[in-house]
Amino acid sequence: MKVVTTNPVSGKIFLSHLLIIFKRNRLAAKWLVVFLITGTTPCFAQREPAGFYEQVDAKVLIDSNAHLFISSIEVNGNKKTKRYIIEREMRLKAGDSIAAAGIFEKLLRSQELIYNTTLFTEVLLVPFFNSATDISIHVTVKEKWYIYPTPQFQLVDRNINEWINTFNADLERVIYGAKFAHYNLSGRRDQLRIYLLNGYARNLSFTYNAPYSNKALTEGFSIAASYTQFREVIYKTSDKNLPLAYKNDGFVRNSFSVIGSYIIRKGFYRRHLFTIGYNNLNVDDSITKTYNPAYFNTDKNYIGYPEAGYTYQYINTNNVKYPLTGKIYSLALLKKGTGFKGGINMLSIDGDYNKYFSHGKNWYSIIQAHVKIKAPFTQAFINQRAFGYGDFYMRGLEKYVVDGVASSLAKFTVKKKIVSFNIPVPLKNKVVSKIPITLFAKTFADAGYSYNKLPLATLLGNRFLYSGGFGIDILSLYDINFKLEYSFNQLGEKGLFLHAKGGF
Repeated sequence: MKVVTTNPVSGKIFLSHLLIIFKRNRLAAKWLVVFLITGTTPCFAQREPAGFYEQVDAKVLIDSNAHLFISSIEVNGNKKTKRYIIEREMRLKAGDSIAAAGIFEKLLRSQELIYNTTLFTEVLLVPFFNSATDISIHVTVKEKWYIYPTPQFQLVDRNINEWINTFNADLERVIYGAKFAHYNLSGRRDQLRIYLLNGYARNLSFTYNAPYSNKALTEGFSIAASYTQFREVIYKTSDKNLPLAYKNDGFVRNSFSVIGSYIIRKGFYRRHLFTIGYNNLNVDDSITKTYNPAYFNTDKNYIGYPEAGYTYQYINTNNVKYPLTGKIYSLALLKKGTGFKGGINMLSIDGDYNKYFSHGKNWYSIIQAHVKIKAPFTQAFINQRAFGYGDFYMRGLEKYVVDGVASSLAKFTVKKKIVSFNIPVPLKNKVVSKIPITLFAKTFADAGYSYNKLPLATLLGNRFLYSGGFGIDILSLYDINFKLEYSFNQLGEKGLFLHAKGGF
């Protein structure tokens, strides 16, 4: 958070309404000096993407009896985005009367909420004093580039490390094609994505998400459909917790899915998501007859089933893509199939809690906890995935997969921002003039456990797991972040791992 100054205050009698109390806070003192000498008032601005600004370690306490009336809010820089989409995220509204002691906090929270729409690269909020008790809020944003017809290069493997270490970066194991994405189609933060992919797998899919579909901007919906063909399918997990893959000539797994969602977000931080969908899967009959009869938990090599789910989510962080402060927690319920046992039938409960702390002087820490439970405990193989898939993994155990119907994971990270700089873009354009780079050094420790009713004991199943290490996070434009981590685990193994997230 940077502190800048604006035009002189009209009516310095406002000073008589303020009782500023400093508790060993140089920044607050500096604000008062600026006010007294120049007759200007501090404002709060974020000129760089969240994650690059320095947190203000200041608490300005003002006479709680003083109130400010917000006469107007002006918005600039939104060429595509509707003005009301920006105002919807503000904790301040025109016509509000707000205690002067809370103005800083509300401006900061409004700035973070606007930035977390992921529509802008810069957000600037400036309060202008029209009189001693009357202010107007000027909001200036810089929009991202929203349209991306881009070529695609994807890996069929679970992560970069598996592709490099297990398959020697084999270029035949890639998926290529084109992606069209518009992240602000009508200016209401609605997103349209279309994928046309070929290679080791084929995919034709589209997704449309409209989070603000009603007049009050509290409800939304999304629809998606996908058809995918795979040349390879993981049909079982070995006793050493390595994925066993089946492949043959042509495609050995075909899937079709369609899903619709209804979204409720009446406040700022809480979301309710209701989903309903249908899935159809079929695999080479050798998988269910020979290699793993429990793949679908039925003697057929194809299956179709409905699913329905509910997710409650709370997000209150400074940056939704790369949080440094705040917290995120969620609870998700998912029902597959129409029965209660046998086949693909499953009821799952997923819980997540993430807390982000700032300790001052660019030091931060993170506590994360995740729990997954699936009932009944006898599940089809494709419902047993736990560690090693998606974001549910332990650092240092990336190459392994652990099945489970009851799994828990805890992560602890301590990091420090060590350097931040900008790289100028040599070609002049209106979208990106510089590429920001910030480096964080970190150390971490993970612990986990996954229970499964196995006919055969595995190396990592049904036992306490732990790992740790240290690394570097590289945060860049549009909150793209690369994580380079040197990790070790309880098996005595160690290695360098790379992860990438964020972006377009």
